[in-house]
Amino acid sequence: MSRFDNHRLLAGLISFLSVGPVATLAQETAPDGDTVVIDEITVTADFRERLAAEVPASVTLFDAEDVDELAIQHFEELVQSVPNLNWSGDGHRSRYFQIRGVGELEQYQGAPNPSVGFLIDDIDFSGIGTIATLFDVERVEVLRGPQGSRYGANALAGLIYVQSASATGERNGLLRLSVGSDDMLAGGLAFGGALSDDGRARYRVSAHRHSSDGFRDNPFLGRTDTNGREETTLKGRFEFEPGDEVDIRIALLYADVDNGYDAFALDNGFETLSDRPGQDAQQSLGGSLRIDWSGIPGHTLTSITSAADSDIVYGFDADWGNDDSWAPITYDFVSIRERDRRTLSQEFRLVSDRDARFDYLLGLYALRLDDGLSTLDQGELFDPGFGGEPDILDARFTSDYEAENLAAFGQFGFAVGSATRLEVGLRVERRNTDYVDSDGLVAGPSESMTGGELALKHDFSRDLSGYLSVSRGYKAGGFNLGPGIPEAEREFGAEALWNAELGVRSTWLDDTLSINASLFVNRRDDQQVRASFQLDPGDPTTFVFLTGNAATGDSYGFEADLRWLPGDTLEFYASVGLLDATFDEYQAPQGDLSGRDQAHAPNYTLAAGGAWRHPSGFYARIDTTARDAFYFDVSHDQRSDAYTLTNLRLGYDAPHWGAELWLRNAFDETYAVRGFFFGNEPPEFTDTLYTRLGDPRQLGISFDRRF
Repeated sequence: MSRFDNHRLLAGLISFLSVGPVATLAQETAPDGDTVVIDEITVTADFRERLAAEVPASVTLFDAEDVDELAIQHFEELVQSVPNLNWSGDGHRSRYFQIRGVGELEQYQGAPNPSVGFLIDDIDFSGIGTIATLFDVERVEVLRGPQGSRYGANALAGLIYVQSASATGERNGLLRLSVGSDDMLAGGLAFGGALSDDGRARYRVSAHRHSSDGFRDNPFLGRTDTNGREETTLKGRFEFEPGDEVDIRIALLYADVDNGYDAFALDNGFETLSDRPGQDAQQSLGGSLRIDWSGIPGHTLTSITSAADSDIVYGFDADWGNDDSWAPITYDFVSIRERDRRTLSQEFRLVSDRDARFDYLLGLYALRLDDGLSTLDQGELFDPGFGGEPDILDARFTSDYEAENLAAFGQFGFAVGSATRLEVGLRVERRNTDYVDSDGLVAGPSESMTGGELALKHDFSRDLSGYLSVSRGYKAGGFNLGPGIPEAEREFGAEALWNAELGVRSTWLDDTLSINASLFVNRRDDQQVRASFQLDPGDPTTFVFLTGNAATGDSYGFEADLRWLPGDTLEFYASVGLLDATFDEYQAPQGDLSGRDQAHAPNYTLAAGGAWRHPSGFYARIDTTARDAFYFDVSHDQRSDAYTLTNLRLGYDAPHWGAELWLRNAFDETYAVRGFFFGNEPPEFTDTLYTRLGDPRQLGISFDRRF
């Protein structure tokens, strides 16, 4: 791990001085009434919804308080706080994630094939997490490593699970108003309570709208909102207990994210020159129905049904300029993609009651996915210095993709002595597909895939436990689209990821100090690698994306989160993620990348901070995150710069209301979240690095009224 030498001292110092998982766990007062201790949180994305300490995997948890204090609006604001999690800014909001260096960077064409699962209230939005706004969210969970038994083909790298606030029998509500720089204005209302006198029927509904200009100025159009944000979310949760043996939970979601997309500037700044700004919009309607029936002695039968319909528009000014930018040359291109995705899933689980000696779980899963894509690329290039006729582009393309996944899975737990438990999980999945497009390509690959895990957990004492696990995840194969693809490379095969992990969890100082840490080693067999190349240097829409199976890829690293509550007014935390993710063998379009780091896989991700809360209601908080430089893509060797972000909060919290002043990116750090390297400036079209910048400093104030 020689590449980590420059950062060992910093990571070690943070790990030694700081405490607590990056997700600030709930607090409770010890029986003596004086000591504040760390309470445990349940992992709801797990089959059995177990306590975090019982799950033999690397997990980061955010409860409702964490979400409110670490983010303002969207899940992408939490990414900085999760060890070894990164995101690609290919779009206005984050929807392409990388866990431990594994994950997609974009999807312009082809069948959806995500490596990171993304669920909201049990509704699958993998690869289209644009709608992950955070108002009235109860918890966010990030499971790192392959989830081969639990989620199958869409969770090769891990899983992100978002759960909205639950319905309760107690009548309550929340009104939140926020204003901030960048002309930000946001408001939300949530309320719920009992629908019946006995409290067996409950509800919670919420509505939220957020708008801002998007941190870009476009002097050519005289506008400051070409990259603006208009995000609306409506949610409803209903829970019923018609009898002692039945529990019914319904979740409904409507999201309308109508964001502009004018994020790239020719000088890599915040001032754009496009004459036809783009759009990154997603309108989704979804719902889930969960029924738990405990009528079988010693067992619970669970049914989870979910459905979603999403209309997605993604378009941009492909030349990033205007007539004045390129005069006397005519250079004007635009690219638009419209996608309609529908999913319908059904899962059945039979779960035995938790037993000290042996327990088990058996399940069946079915998913149907329909994805229709329509693309339009238009443009014109004419250089009067060369004469001739202008090059006119009007390329239209449509495709329809259908996939059916059927899976059977099981998980078994065995007691091995009084303090040791062995878990075995297995999932077998069959995927059948049908694909047709306007270029005449017809494909229907089918394949069977297998994943699972073997985990051994041991309790050394009440305050110390450890686990050792070996797991296997998988990702389905697919096919490449577009001109210039050799027939032999039209299809690519499935990939598998093997993960070995050693972890420890411990509490100290009367449960006021918690430490979670894990070491992992990954090996990817038949690794899928997506590269791109430009067919016509004078046409920014002629990128061809080619996915192939590299021989192997290896990664190893370390993750830890710590937390310390030295008293009832102070709390400190830190997390560290170290990662070495490289290609063993890979011949990329630009040459041999064997031994090079994979894209969007920084060698370190760090977070640390603290909070002070006075009994009078005043509080203050500081959160600092840092991440190393990373390669932007596999198609070139351009890298980001390392950066550090700091967020501040100062507020007052009373029993029924609260107000706070917040400052994000307090030191106005300039940092890149995506980068392209190609020629986009006539007449020479010299290859240049173009970066999309993350949000600059933003100041705001929020007011809460609880009732």
